[in-house]
Amino acid sequence: MKTAIAIRHLHFEDLGTLEPLLAARGYAVRYLDATTADWRTVDAAAADLLVVLGGPIGAFDDALYPFLADELAVISERLQCRRPLLGMCLGAQLIARALGADVSGLGGREIGFAPLALTLAGEASPLAALGEVPVLHWHGDRFEIPAGATRLAGTPVCDNQAFGVGHHVLALQCHLEADPRHIERWLVGHACELAQAGIDPRTLRAEARALQSGLPLAARGVFASWLDGIEAAPPRGVG
Repeated sequence: MKTAIAIRHLHFEDLGTLEPLLAARGYAVRYLDATTADWRTVDAAAADLLVVLGGPIGAFDDALYPFLADELAVISERLQCRRPLLGMCLGAQLIARALGADVSGLGGREIGFAPLALTLAGEASPLAALGEVPVLHWHGDRFEIPAGATRLAGTPVCDNQAFGVGHHVLALQCHLEADPRHIERWLVGHACELAQAGIDPRTLRAEARALQSGLPLAARGVFASWLDGIEAAPPRGVG
């Protein structure tokens, strides 16, 4: 059986719409809670897929949250092995940092549902399955595109929303995995942030309700296409 490890920073920011797809493809999924993990026991190269999920802290906050240094080391080792790696929001920012790119404040927050504007490379990537379907954005930081990576998408608020490295790395600033049918967990879990940003949760709830069928279908198309690519590629090891 294939294996997938998902590094989680908040319990409700999980694999969402990606998890049933992985199960259907024969992956055994194991969550690794970043704040309590014994990082010394983590074999970065062992799993067939590593997914790094989102969270409300910054990619350079390891002075405040020391576990981030250990997590970054695992991501860096995974990148060296050229093994399949998927990052969402904070996860994408940590991948960018591990590849030597800067991660900095956006100058505000991008919270809500909006479509991605794909680059020419993005239109030829798995992201093309999204079409014009809005996806969930929930962040206050942004990443630069690492050297050697390909920029795939942006939005008017945040110019860099996605990048890829070969066929084995996909980093998404947006929360494509977030299931709009479970938006209430996000609205409660991030209630303070919504209040600080002056965002009415009823607006997000209504937007999520309108997308509860179309967004999971589009997200599944993106993830399925990307998984097709990594599963078709020959396995890579260190060096």
